[in-house]
Amino acid sequence: MATLTIRNVPEETVEALKEMASRNGRSMEEELRRLISAQVMDRLSVMRQIDESVQKQTRPTTREEVDRWIRERRP
Repeated sequence: MATLTIRNVPEETVEALKEMASRNGRSMEEELRRLISAQVMDRLSVMRQIDESVQKQTRPTTREEVDRWIRERRP
């Protein structure tokens, strides 16, 4: 596993993280690992769903469409 160092974290953020960890019965380090992992994986999942949706909806441009765009002076 990799090691991350985060500098210049506001004290109120650190205190809030300590409180969250304590309430969940975890160390601050474990709490932070879980928070980061959940956020990253949630966002990655959404981005993948968007990519899949776009790929399903995208179809090749036809020759007729290109010709029509040229006639209409559209890119």
